[in-house]
Amino acid sequence: MQRSFFYTYCLWACLLVSGSVLSAQDLLSVSGTVTDEEGPLIGATVAVKGTGQGTVTGVDGGFTLNEVAPDDSLQVTYVGYASQTIAVGGQTTFTINLSENISNLGEVVVIGYQEVKRSDLTGATAVVPSEQINKTVTNSLAESLQGLASGVTVRSGGAPGAGATIEIRGAASFVNTNPLYVIDGMIADANVTFNNNDIESVQILKDASAAAIYGSRAANGVIIITTKSGRKGPIRPSLSVTTGIQQIPNRWDVMDAAGYAELQRTSYRNSGLEVPASVGDDFDPTIDTDWQDEVIQTGSTLDANLSASGGSDNLKYFVSGSHFRNDGVIIGRSFNRTAFRVNSTLNLGRITVGENLVLTNNNIRQPLGGFDTGNPFFDMVTMLPVIPVQADEYISDTNPGGWGIGTVDAVSYAKNQVGVTDLLREKINFLKLIGNAYVQVELVKGLRYKFNVGLENSDDFSKGLRRFGVTQFNAAVRPSSIQDNRSRFSSLLMEHTLNFERAFGSHTLNGVVGISDQQTQRNYTFASRSDLVESGGDPFEQINSATGESLAEGGVTSDYRTIGFLGRLNYNYAQKYYLTLTGRVDQDSRFSADNRTGIFPSVAGSWRISKEDFFQVPWIDDLKFNASYGTLGIVTLGSWDWRGTINNNPRAILGTIQVGATQAGLVNPDLRWENRKSQNYGIEAAVLDYRLTLSANYYRILSEDALVTNLPVATYLGNLGGSPPVNAGSIQNTGFEFEANYRQQMDRVELNVGFNLTTINNTVQAVGNRGEGIDYIQTGLTRSRVGEPLGEWYLLQTDGIFQSQAEVNAHAVEGTLIQPFAQPGDIRYVDVDGDGQITDQDRSFTGKSPWPNLQLGSQLGLSYANFDVSAQIIGVFGNTLYNSVRSQLDSYQNTNFRSDVSPWTPDNTNTDDPRIGVATNDQGLVDNARGNTDRWLEDGSYLRLRNLQIGYTIPQAALDRLSISDLRVYVTGQNLLTFTKYTGLDPDVQGNGILERGVDNGNWPSSRIVSLGLNLNF
Repeated sequence: MQRSFFYTYCLWACLLVSGSVLSAQDLLSVSGTVTDEEGPLIGATVAVKGTGQGTVTGVDGGFTLNEVAPDDSLQVTYVGYASQTIAVGGQTTFTINLSENISNLGEVVVIGYQEVKRSDLTGATAVVPSEQINKTVTNSLAESLQGLASGVTVRSGGAPGAGATIEIRGAASFVNTNPLYVIDGMIADANVTFNNNDIESVQILKDASAAAIYGSRAANGVIIITTKSGRKGPIRPSLSVTTGIQQIPNRWDVMDAAGYAELQRTSYRNSGLEVPASVGDDFDPTIDTDWQDEVIQTGSTLDANLSASGGSDNLKYFVSGSHFRNDGVIIGRSFNRTAFRVNSTLNLGRITVGENLVLTNNNIRQPLGGFDTGNPFFDMVTMLPVIPVQADEYISDTNPGGWGIGTVDAVSYAKNQVGVTDLLREKINFLKLIGNAYVQVELVKGLRYKFNVGLENSDDFSKGLRRFGVTQFNAAVRPSSIQDNRSRFSSLLMEHTLNFERAFGSHTLNGVVGISDQQTQRNYTFASRSDLVESGGDPFEQINSATGESLAEGGVTSDYRTIGFLGRLNYNYAQKYYLTLTGRVDQDSRFSADNRTGIFPSVAGSWRISKEDFFQVPWIDDLKFNASYGTLGIVTLGSWDWRGTINNNPRAILGTIQVGATQAGLVNPDLRWENRKSQNYGIEAAVLDYRLTLSANYYRILSEDALVTNLPVATYLGNLGGSPPVNAGSIQNTGFEFEANYRQQMDRVELNVGFNLTTINNTVQAVGNRGEGIDYIQTGLTRSRVGEPLGEWYLLQTDGIFQSQAEVNAHAVEGTLIQPFAQPGDIRYVDVDGDGQITDQDRSFTGKSPWPNLQLGSQLGLSYANFDVSAQIIGVFGNTLYNSVRSQLDSYQNTNFRSDVSPWTPDNTNTDDPRIGVATNDQGLVDNARGNTDRWLEDGSYLRLRNLQIGYTIPQAALDRLSISDLRVYVTGQNLLTFTKYTGLDPDVQGNGILERGVDNGNWPSSRIVSLGLNLNF
């Protein structure tokens, strides 16, 4: 029995051993490569389905797995890509190509000296595709970005050749909010000289983690522009043409000559004055000038682009030529740009060389700038309709052109804008070259060296003509003159970088280190001469043809150098845990030796919780949390602000001319960077099979050492040239951003919907030592006080209209009338300080700000078969504007009137308009016309249909015989509808700089554009 048991045991043992040997012999070692359309995919997860066994792909996209059974399956995943499950079936080598899913999380994003997958971003970065940018007709890239990304505030420039203002996450400086532009690796200016049709994509770096690689220049955010590149294949020409008409959507509704004359007669009679002949009962009815009709015209736009791309495995190229023209909606204004671009890359094994070059020629025609030019949107409204454009009666020695400028009984201080266009002329030309060339060497697998040389060179020329004459009543008479202004700007950038990437196990590591050196200089020459010589009514346009006094000067306006040492390290574990360390050390010659070096570090981390085993939510495809903190800088100085300047003007001492020198003003040798301490906390999600992607960010940005000016310094200290700037200010911006994008494809229908929301709250933290009790900066109509927003309205408060003399008498302090000159029908002002009179000391904060507290943007794209439609809506809410044009109209003095004005009378008391009269010897009427009051504040909120486009793609069958691959035609309407309570022409107001952002002094409005276009590919 025991022997039988022993034999049985041995038999089973042999069977088990042999079975184990057989199993081990059947297990496989499998390897392969995971790629996407761009090449090897680093960090993709390759796992044996149903087991805990897995790995991630290395720098070459390769992977190896041991002990894999023939009946196992490989599951390959990468965030942003459609996963694949592949049966092993005895195969040992695999080439697996993953396709991006509908979310775009797999697309490559440029973040400064590196490219990463969008799914691996740890910083706050917005990506704007070129198809969204090019749906609108604009002068500049900044204007095209309006409403397309959260956290980005854009205000339109409007005029031909004028740029837009742009702020990323609010204004954190008292003097400068401009972001840094990087074009294909070259730090340069992307203003109106840049052709948007050359753009492939735009990345906007908003927080410290994303932008710290640019250190001392990144505090206002960074906009990275990637232009189009060539693709492998035969040459493919493309043509796009858009042409349209441009109009001003709104006009001021002001009185014609008859209405003006009638109300002006009432004004004189109310004041007991004799009615002048210009508006008397027998005034000339043939003079009825609609100044808006005289100045406004129908503008036109043309945007034509011809490009070609192609290449082989080793050489790829993209070339383009373009022409943009804008004849403005105001007479005498136009802009045109012609550009030629060449982008190419040549692959020589481990060495890649390439260049991105663009040459642009830009021309602006406009009236010569200066006080005499005026503002057409102010002057054409306030100019009197009883004044003709030109008339013989106005011809005089000082006004040989007979321009209508009013008389002593028809006074207007508005400028005759038709005359301005004729007498003051300016031509501006910018010839600009921007580009870079580079050599990249793959030293070993996963380690690349790159040498990049960038250049921006601009030769600028302007010629101004001032013909003899006047365009304003009682204006100073100036001699005719000609002026030439030439300047050259050059910026040379040289950079050496090392990029590395490594994957081991579930760990992926990549980064960049480098050095950057940029030298920038601008110089100019200026010459002018008076007394033009004319022939046949046209002046000679050569400066040596003038015969009068001449002036010439020149110099170097800026010359500085910035050297930076940069680095970034990205780590992730299994696409689950991320850590990013970024830093830059900059040295800048615009500071003294003691303050020349700045250090700008940042740290960021992400956790993709959707990768955790415990997180099993079927409808959530991806969920990631982000956090970052860091310091950024900005230079808001000139090249020599920290150095003293000397005037060597000779002086007469005891009747003898002595050569000497005086200090022009005090300087501050301790000037340093403006710093931004930036925090960002975000969440990103993808749901519904990646069809809906969501992101939300909360940010807090503290600006320290912000530059402030005009701090009090005694003049006896040698402060003749104004107080020096000081790093003594501080501003905090906080806010919330939200973005949602939905994509759906259903047979022949494709739907794309995007939405973004932004809140921005800024608070002044410090303004420097301005004296006891002074914790603010006063600027015209606003005051920036500690604890309040930048540039909050600081005005006299009004309290309705006096309806009777009893109300005037009751408005008193201890029996003394607060407004002793007031009459029934006058504006009642609030005596805030209680001293019994209305003075500047009664100005107070209104609780209203020019900064919006909510901004919205939405994009819709819908296509069915060959038809497509897209729309963009933008909204700005919670801001208040100062309507300066209306303040002049409603002053009743030397101006036209609103058509709906309803001045107070004893029989017309239910009105907001005060009594009308001539202010001469009537202080009550003078007080009614005060400009620094809350009467002129208006809600600046608006909702706008910014763009609507309908397109049709011609069926391929109709194109085959023409060798055309595709042809699309479309019609576009821009700024078609605006819903707002604002009574000015446009609530999209740039204002008077940062501290008076909401002042509308005749802001150039956004135009309504209707255009036709085609896209043609061969």
